[in-house]
Amino acid sequence: MSRVVMAARGWIGTPYRHGASCRGAGCDCLGLVLGVWREIRGAEPEPVPAYGPDWSEAGGEERLWEAARRHLEPRGGPGIGAGEVLLFRMRAGAVAKHLGIATGAGRFVHAYSGHGVVESALTPPWARRLVARFGFPKEG
Repeated sequence: MSRVVMAARGWIGTPYRHGASCRGAGCDCLGLVLGVWREIRGAEPEPVPAYGPDWSEAGGEERLWEAARRHLEPRGGPGIGAGEVLLFRMRAGAVAKHLGIATGAGRFVHAYSGHGVVESALTPPWARRLVARFGFPKEG
């Protein structure tokens, strides 16, 4: 099992807290990915500005997608690899603003409002919201 998957699963059970990134105490979907980054890579690559639940919707800016492109490695092709960071658009026409980490066998870990950090099946409703995949950069 990859270090990324093991780290992500270590966050399962963490309560949902918007804007937080503390395993066991609270996080949102971005906080989960940042926490896994810290565990496998070290310091976060850039400071994260404060953001509201509706961040970047008014201007239609793909801020989360742009940040992922800056710091993660784009992935494509058939099949989702374990450890890939998944980016979702929650509504058609809205900005992409939900993240998860694939664990393999059609499953992913994510922090979900009202549920905390859980491992879910990548069911058709989730799969049709998936807009991009990324990998953590290799240590160099």
